[in-house]
Amino acid sequence: MAIILDGKKLRDKILVQLKSKLDSLDKKPTLAVILANDDPASLIYVNNKKKTAEKIGINSSVYTYPKNVDEKTLINKIRELNNDKNITAILVQLPLPEHIDKQKIINTIAPKKDVDGLCDYNFGKLFAGEKPYVYPCTPKGVLLLLDEYNIELEGKHAVVVGRSNLVGKPLAQMLLNRNATVTICHSKTKNLPDITKTADVLVSAVGENIIEEKMLKPNCVVVDVGIFKDNEGKLHGDVDFENVSKIASYISPVPGGVGPMTIASLMLNTVELSAD
Repeated sequence: MAIILDGKKLRDKILVQLKSKLDSLDKKPTLAVILANDDPASLIYVNNKKKTAEKIGINSSVYTYPKNVDEKTLINKIRELNNDKNITAILVQLPLPEHIDKQKIINTIAPKKDVDGLCDYNFGKLFAGEKPYVYPCTPKGVLLLLDEYNIELEGKHAVVVGRSNLVGKPLAQMLLNRNATVTICHSKTKNLPDITKTADVLVSAVGENIIEEKMLKPNCVVVDVGIFKDNEGKLHGDVDFENVSKIASYISPVPGGVGPMTIASLMLNTVELSAD
């Protein structure tokens, strides 16, 4: 039976360490969050981020806009926050409304305040093998979780299923930077099981229940980033947890695996950006 990669436990450990560090600072970091949609899930995420930040000593401000907000309004607000010396980190909650150019908005954030690490400057640094101001939150959380359980990446074959800018692409590059051999799979990949069966470490970030026991080799490490709700409102990940956990060496659950680590990484990034 697989060892559980416990994201909640590690998140709590990181938050305790951050609180201890922040308690000794005279000036606390401030995280500014922009919310421009009426998606109930986004509102829950933003409230959780605000609550977690304030619990450990990070100031937090949320700027809420209706989903019909125009692009210029958001850009002007971000520029204002860029110039505000009291704001140390800026987060734009995704998704944005369809009429808004997402990358244009993200690139308006000053790279030194880009807490998600998604602007072209930070992304470019990552893909050049250099150090960005911060690494994207979810991929960073995945690596922190693997490190906590002393899972070796150098020389291992890591298969990443999913190629989003939020998770798949940056995670693949971060694994490459750790000297793993990396294969990226996606919706157009042919014979997916033939590839996943070769993985020492498999990370799935799709949002569909696609990874089955027969697609994996024994003793592989499985990280499930996907999350979605079924018709009854129950949360699921990409991986058939019950059966895959019988053959994997390590596996992350949904919920309780990567999700808590994304929040922990956001808090770590906020503190890191305030360091200079």
